[in-house]
Amino acid sequence: MVFAMGTGGARAATGSYNAELPPELNSAKNLCALVPCSDVFPGASSFSERMGQPPYVEAYGEHKDDNKDTKSTKKDETQSHRGPNNGKKELLGYVMLSTDITDMPAYSGKPVVTLIGMDLKGRFVGVKVLKHSEPILLLGIPESALLNFNQQYVGKSVADKIEVGQSRPDEGVLGVDAISGATVTVITQNQVMMTAGTAVARQVGILAPTVREPARFAASGQHLSWAQLVKQGSVQRLQVLPQDVGMERGSEPFIELWFGDLNHPDIGASLLGENVWNNLHLQFKEGEHAIFIIRTAGTESFKGSGFVRGGIYDRVQVKQGADSFTFRDTDYLNLYGLAAAGAPAFTESAIFIIRSKTFSAAYPWKLSFLGNRVDRATGKRSFATFDAKYWLAADLLLGGRPVMEETAAPWVQVWKSRAVGIALFAALLIMVTVVYAFREKLTRRSTHKNKWPVNAFKYSAWALSIGFVGFGVMAQPSITQVLTWLHTLLFHWTWSLFLSDPFIFLFWIFIILTVFLYGRGLFCGWMCPFGSLSEALYKLGGLIGLKRFQGHLPRVWHDRLKWVKYAVFFGLLTVSLFSLGLAEMLSEVEPFKTTFLVGISHRAWPYGLFVCAILGLSIFIERPYCKYICPLGAALAMPSTFRWFGLPRKQDCNSCKACAVGCGSLAIDADGRIDHRECLHCLDCLVLYTDVKGCPPLAKERKRRERDGLEITPIGRDGYFIPIHATPMDAKVSQGPDPRMPTDPVPRPHKTQARFGRALWLELVDHLWPWSAEGWTSQRALQIAGLSLALAATVAWVLAATGRLSASAIIGWWIGWSVYEVLIRLSGRRYVKDGPWWQGHYRYASVMDMLSYVGFKNLLIGAALFLSLKAVGLLLV
Repeated sequence: MVFAMGTGGARAATGSYNAELPPELNSAKNLCALVPCSDVFPGASSFSERMGQPPYVEAYGEHKDDNKDTKSTKKDETQSHRGPNNGKKELLGYVMLSTDITDMPAYSGKPVVTLIGMDLKGRFVGVKVLKHSEPILLLGIPESALLNFNQQYVGKSVADKIEVGQSRPDEGVLGVDAISGATVTVITQNQVMMTAGTAVARQVGILAPTVREPARFAASGQHLSWAQLVKQGSVQRLQVLPQDVGMERGSEPFIELWFGDLNHPDIGASLLGENVWNNLHLQFKEGEHAIFIIRTAGTESFKGSGFVRGGIYDRVQVKQGADSFTFRDTDYLNLYGLAAAGAPAFTESAIFIIRSKTFSAAYPWKLSFLGNRVDRATGKRSFATFDAKYWLAADLLLGGRPVMEETAAPWVQVWKSRAVGIALFAALLIMVTVVYAFREKLTRRSTHKNKWPVNAFKYSAWALSIGFVGFGVMAQPSITQVLTWLHTLLFHWTWSLFLSDPFIFLFWIFIILTVFLYGRGLFCGWMCPFGSLSEALYKLGGLIGLKRFQGHLPRVWHDRLKWVKYAVFFGLLTVSLFSLGLAEMLSEVEPFKTTFLVGISHRAWPYGLFVCAILGLSIFIERPYCKYICPLGAALAMPSTFRWFGLPRKQDCNSCKACAVGCGSLAIDADGRIDHRECLHCLDCLVLYTDVKGCPPLAKERKRRERDGLEITPIGRDGYFIPIHATPMDAKVSQGPDPRMPTDPVPRPHKTQARFGRALWLELVDHLWPWSAEGWTSQRALQIAGLSLALAATVAWVLAATGRLSASAIIGWWIGWSVYEVLIRLSGRRYVKDGPWWQGHYRYASVMDMLSYVGFKNLLIGAALFLSLKAVGLLLV
C-alpha cells in the first residue's frame, strides 16, 4: 500500500484522471480560453468563439499573401464559417469538445472528456483527453497508453470507417490497435471520435448531410384524447427531478415537459383542433416540421434567457442521430391552448419549427433539455442534458417504421468481436464445474500415492487459468470489481457496466454460483490465475530439489496471520465508502494488474518488486498471498460460511491427523474439522477419505479383515467399509467432537419441527429479530442499547425515505447497526445454519461465522431497501 500511494498515486494525481475542469466549460462562448485548443491544432494562431449546433470552434492561421490562390479556392466553402476577424486570418480547421456532441459513457460510467482538432478536409490533426474517470488508467495501465491510442487517429479522415481491431481492406475498414485490458474504454473512445467528427463535418460541409426519407403519414381522420395520444406514444414526457440537478428532493419536479409531433394530421388536429392545425399547416414550407412543447410542472423555464439576449432558445434542442437542431425566435410560434380532451394545464408553451431537410419524422428523435447539475458536496456545477425519446408509431406511417441500423453499444461490440474467446472461456468454466461436481468419483479412483485421476484435471485447470485466463484474455477478478459493483448496486445500477467485460462478467457468474454451492475453494484453488501461478511455482520448486526448504508457517502464526486478509478487505471497503478512487489506489495490494494486465516490465519498480517477492516466497510457502493477504479471497470467504456442499468428514477424523498434516491450506483443525473459509479444495483429504491404504482408520479395518479372512466391502458414503456386522466405535472417538460440521451442532427443535407457514415465520423472525431471552439475562445493558440503536436506524431509513438523509449517511448507520447485531447475537443467539437453507442444521457460531452471517444478510437487506426506495424515487443519492 505504501508503494501504491508513494509512486503510482503521485503520478496519477498529475494526469487527467478526474481532473478539475472549469465549471463553465460546456457553456462559455470562448472555449479556447479555458482549454488548450492549440494542443490539438498545431499551427493555429487564434480561435473563434463557439458557433454552430452542435458547437465547434474555428481555428485560424495568419494570413499569407503567397496563399492568395489557395485562399480564393477555399473562399466559397469557408465563407459561411468565418469568425469576426476572419477577413485577416485564414481558416485552417475546427476544434470540438466531445461532451458538446455526445456524453457516451466509458467503462467507468462517465464520459471521457476529449478535445479534438480536425482540418478542412476532415482529417484529425490532434486529440487531447482533458478528463477521464477510468480506474484502470489510474494505476493499472499508464495514461500514456490512452494518449498513444488517440494518436492513431491523427491523419485519418472522419470519412473513413474506423474500428478498433484489425484493418479489413476488402470491407473498407481501417483498424486501430486496442489497449489490452481497456477494450471498453477504447471502443467507446472510437465512437466518441467518429460521432463528434462526423457531426461537425456534416455541419460545415466536409461531409454530405444525412439524407433521411421524408415521412409519409397514414391518416385516419380520427381525433384522439390526450390519454389516447400518450398511450399511442404520440405525446411523450420529459421529467427532471430536483435531485437530478443536485437540489433537495421536493414534492414537485424541477421541470416536467410534454412534447410531440404536429405534422401528422391525426396528431396535429387532435392536439390543436382542426381549424388551428389547418392554419398552421398552411404556413409550412417544404421540408419544415413542427413540434409542440408544454411545461406542466416546475418553475424552471424551458425557453431560457438566451432568446432575450440573442434570439436563441438555449434550453431545448432536438437531436436526430448525429444531427442537432436548435431554435431561434424566428422558429417560434405561440401555442395558446390544446384541444385534446383531458389535456393537462400548462404554464409555458411553444410551437417550434425545424427548418432542415435532414430531419424526418419517420425516424426516431429525442428532445433534450440542457441545464446544470450542482455537486452538493463541492458546490461545483457541471453541464448536463436530459433526453426523452420520440418515434411515431408504425401504424401512423405508410409502410411502417423504416429499418434502422444503429451503432451497437460498446459492450455489444466487445461481445461480438470476441465471440470465439468468450465461447471457449464459457466452455472452460462449465467443464471445470462439471468435473468438480463429480469430484467424489475422481477421488475414489485416486490414492494417496497416485492422485493423477484428480490432478490431471486440476493441473490442466491451473495451466488454462494461467495461460488462457490470466495472460490470454486477462480475466483476473479483483477486489476493485467487488467495490465498484457494490457502489453501482447502491448508487447507480447499470447493466452496461457489468456487461462491458464479458470474461469478467462470466467469471463472476461462475464465482457467485460456485461460492454458494461449494465455497471459495473452487475458484481460489482451481481457477484464480494468480493463485494457480503461485501454486504451480510451489510444485515446481519441489520438483527441482527445493522440497527440503518448503513448508508451512507454524500453526500458531498461521491462525494469527490468516485474519490479515480480512482486515485488508474491510479496510478497502471502508475507504471506498468515502473515496472509491482512493480505494482503487490502495487495492494495489493485489499483484494481479502487475502480473497479468500490465506486466512487470511496464510498471514502476516497487510494483514489480512486490510481485517478485510474493512469487518468490510462493516457491517455499504454499500460496502465501492467498492465505494471508488477498482481500478478494476474504470477500469470497465470508459467503463460503454458508456453502451448501462441503467436503465430507467421518467421526474418526477427530482423532486422526493424517488429513491435517497433508493440508496445504492448513484448513483442518485439531478436531478434524474443515474451515471452508480457508479451504482451497485441493481434494487431498477427499482422496484419503476413501483410500483403504492411506486413511489410517480404513487401513486398520482393512488389515483386520484380511487377517480374519473377512470380505473387503466397498467404501460407503460415510467414509467407512460397508459393515458386515455392526461393530461399536471406539468410545474415545465416538465421544469426541463431530468433525462433520465446522463447529458443534446447536439443537433448535422449535424451528426444525415446525411446519410450513410457522417454519417460514420463525425463519423470518430469526433473521430480523436479533434479541433473545438468553441475551437478556446475560447482557441486559447491551440489549437495551440495541433497542435504542434499532430505533435510530429506523429513523434514519425514514429520513432517507423523505429525502432528508443521504445514501452515504444511511450506509454509515447500517454498518453501525450490523456491528451491534453481531455483538447482540453473540450474547444470545450464537448459532448459524450450516448447509442448504431449507435444512435445519444449526451449529455454534464463531466470531467470524457471525460476522459473515450478519454482514452478508444485512448487505442483501440493505441493497433491497436501497433499490426499493430508489425505484419509487424516495432515496436521495
